[in-house]
Amino acid sequence: MQSTIRYTLGKQERLKSRKIIDQLFKEGKFFSVFPIRIVWQHREKTATSLQAGFTVSSKHFKKAVHRNRIRRLMKEAYRLQKNNLQLQVEQSDKQLVIFLMYVGKEIPEYSLITEKIKTVLSRLQKMVHEDSTANN
Repeated sequence: MQSTIRYTLGKQERLKSRKIIDQLFKEGKFFSVFPIRIVWQHREKTATSLQAGFTVSSKHFKKAVHRNRIRRLMKEAYRLQKNNLQLQVEQSDKQLVIFLMYVGKEIPEYSLITEKIKTVLSRLQKMVHEDSTANN
């Protein structure tokens, strides 16, 4: 059966649980690819294999319009590029929880965000692969 690639970011794929977010920031691993910082953690498999959250600092961007714009750019870039990572996580039979934070100080172009998200996701794929092979 051939499955088609779906470029969606549905409600189930968004990280909303306060409990999971708190645990992620306490126990998760992190790295940065300026201007994006990512916190990630493997968990036991639940309904969805990959969940993501996005945030932009109100310290650097006082206006909600600017924060929302950057968050929207990050979500769109992630939505279009997450499929390879999602397939890898589904094969490992775990859940991956990630949180992307924009730490830059100026509003970026979409091309910059796309490039950085691509770098982040490929690096995350390598780390997940290493993590899953180490656990097996």
